[in-house]
Amino acid sequence: MVAYIVAGFFFIWLVILSYFVFRAKNHYHKLIKHTKGKNIEEILDKLVENDSVFHKELDTIKKELHKLTLDSYGYFQKIGIVRFNPFGRTSSDQSFVLSLLNNEDSGVIINFIYTHEGIRVYTKKVKKGKGEEYELSDEEKHAVKNAN
Repeated sequence: MVAYIVAGFFFIWLVILSYFVFRAKNHYHKLIKHTKGKNIEEILDKLVENDSVFHKELDTIKKELHKLTLDSYGYFQKIGIVRFNPFGRTSSDQSFVLSLLNNEDSGVIINFIYTHEGIRVYTKKVKKGKGEEYELSDEEKHAVKNAN
């Protein structure tokens, strides 16, 4: 009777182990199905080699992205425009202020004033949203505020 219990136990143990071996074998065959007969060790070595190459490329890309991000702070990223009438009701809103600012609200304001005699163009430097050398007019402040 004890022999039957031990034999039954070993039979169940054999079935369980056979199931796991069968699953592992099927998984192995799925992995090597598209390897064109190459050795698994060669494939794993190639994957490890590719991984290190990809990490180097990723580090290079991160450095370049960081450099580009720092460089982009100096580029004009915000543009604001305001039309206005500098002479009250005697003319129309042909004059305008154009603000070209970077991410820190620094840049230049170009003021185009249309008169009967011609066009006058003035520029002012802007630093952090305020006039650097000259105070900003209301229209220029409005152009800086509206820049996006």
